[in-house]
Amino acid sequence: MQRSPLNQPFFIVSFFAAFLNLYSGVMAAGAQRKPNVVLILADDLGWSDTTLYGTTDFYRTPNIQRLAARGMTFTHAYSASPLCSPTRASVLTGLSPARTGITTPNCHLPAVVLTATAATSASPIQKSTQPNPVTRLDTRYYTVAEMFQDNGYVTAHFGKWHLGPEPYSPLQHGFDIDVPHWAGPGPAGSYVAPWKFPDFDPQTPAEHIEDRMADEAVRFMEKHQDKPFFLNYWMFSVHAPFDAKAKLIEQYRSRINPSDPQRSPTYAAMIESMDDAVGTLLDTLDRLQLAENTIIIFASDNGGNMYNEVDGTTPTSNAPLRGGKATMYEGGIRGPAIIAAPGVTQPGSRSDAVIQSCDYYPTLLDLLDISAQPEQTFDGVSLAPALKSQPLTRDAIFTYFPHAPGVPDWLPPAVSVHVGDWKLIRLFHGGENGKHRYKLYDLSQDLGERSDLADKYPERVQEMDARIDAFLSDTGAVVPLPNPKFDPTKYNPEREGQATLKGSGSKQTRNEPAPRQKPIAGWQADNHCTLAIADSALQVISSGGDPHFSYLLPKPIPAGELTLRFTMSSQSTGNGQLFWREQGEAKAFHRDRSVDFSVTHDGQSHEYDVKFSTATPLQALRVDPSRSAGKLKLSNLRLTDNEGKILYTWKF
Repeated sequence: MQRSPLNQPFFIVSFFAAFLNLYSGVMAAGAQRKPNVVLILADDLGWSDTTLYGTTDFYRTPNIQRLAARGMTFTHAYSASPLCSPTRASVLTGLSPARTGITTPNCHLPAVVLTATAATSASPIQKSTQPNPVTRLDTRYYTVAEMFQDNGYVTAHFGKWHLGPEPYSPLQHGFDIDVPHWAGPGPAGSYVAPWKFPDFDPQTPAEHIEDRMADEAVRFMEKHQDKPFFLNYWMFSVHAPFDAKAKLIEQYRSRINPSDPQRSPTYAAMIESMDDAVGTLLDTLDRLQLAENTIIIFASDNGGNMYNEVDGTTPTSNAPLRGGKATMYEGGIRGPAIIAAPGVTQPGSRSDAVIQSCDYYPTLLDLLDISAQPEQTFDGVSLAPALKSQPLTRDAIFTYFPHAPGVPDWLPPAVSVHVGDWKLIRLFHGGENGKHRYKLYDLSQDLGERSDLADKYPERVQEMDARIDAFLSDTGAVVPLPNPKFDPTKYNPEREGQATLKGSGSKQTRNEPAPRQKPIAGWQADNHCTLAIADSALQVISSGGDPHFSYLLPKPIPAGELTLRFTMSSQSTGNGQLFWREQGEAKAFHRDRSVDFSVTHDGQSHEYDVKFSTATPLQALRVDPSRSAGKLKLSNLRLTDNEGKILYTWKF
């Protein structure tokens, strides 16, 4: 049959119109097929806090195992710092803390410092100074979130931030959404509602903040499932305060092995809630059919906490690693890490490649085929070869921590370098006559870092130390200096690494909030103790847990070196702890502004002088006199300056 000539043009036009529609649809679909990215950063989650490495019999992390089955687990994953804020800045910028100047978790404090400076002196017992760190992530950095925004992604941040309040919040660093828009160092008051987040109320009376964060992330993915998104989920878990769902705590209490160093039922319950949140995200990606087009990174900001006291023990144990959070040993900086990149990583694979927090940004650029900004550099490297099970070429990784917090296994201000299986720690000016001191470990034979080989291999020390010099020079690090006030007669080398456990600075888990007690002589007790006046003294009856009481000064005390002096008798147990709050800070007391003091518990009266110093005027004090049940009495309580002048007294 012969076609009419009039029909042929119509057929051709129709064919091409259909083709163009099909082609446009394919192109449109292709334009939307940029991989989504989900970055999950757990807080204080140690190397042995998951079931990834066969190092725990107590914790349960089935959802983290699910994620591992989808991607690659790294056995040598390091945080950029043994503390949180420096690592968080590193994740966002791909830069070392030595370069950003953020070397401590002080970004919630009121002072805004954008440039690190060298300190001129330190305590007479310290051989080196500690630099004055940066307190905000400067908006001049081009963050990974801004990169995603500029490449058509919807961006959202959920959970902890701790890099500064506005104008340094997630909203100023490339995120379209920030929930709960909180600048503090941990959850506001509690994990279990009622909490204290401003303008962010719980949906149910006992809602868990990690459940809520996961739900918020789910709503974000549902709303933006047809667009490429970057979901930055920085968990509150498992940072202090140490509380959890009461039912979970009781379940783990029945499973405690007294000989296992991991035996805090509260911490185990916190880990389970953290793992549940990971499962919620995985379930949602599966339900929305986004899993095969989503890159997932899971890591921790530093090692597990080994310095607080919870349930009569440390929160966790990082064994077989030595030390924990805030230390330069492996327990402070090595943690769990998984990357699942569909089409790149082999499901269920493992890698021994040495990786670090600053690697994630350049890795994402590589995986997404996005170019860095002109003149943009990184201290990290792309992990793409390792993700493809190929060798990862890198000379070394460096950890810069020029501080010395008094936690178990603490070290003086230090910097370390890993080269293969070897690790060198330089202790700034910790040797004789202002010279550096060194610790050298062969991690292939000594994972617990018990055998210092520095004296045995001086040439290796020299070669690795030269790498440290080059690193410090390249990053422009502000380094510790010899302390001109160092007094050898006051220096005791045996104190290095020694410390008592600290209170969490938080209340323990409760099902229902107890009614607040009325202040006694201005002192406000928590729910683990009661106060009364008897025999011209403040009588404290502790029911156990974490008894403490606080006092808001009628007017601020000028900043400086201060001493709280008092007489106390005690029939309780445990060390004491003094917290303080400075002008302009949030209401909560925090362990970063606290000191421990030893208590004699013999029922007799003893004199106590607790020294501390403030950078801004003092607003309030909190006394934690013990760690268990018992009766205590305090009298002759006064606050003095460093010359003994009385600044404030309490009368009972």
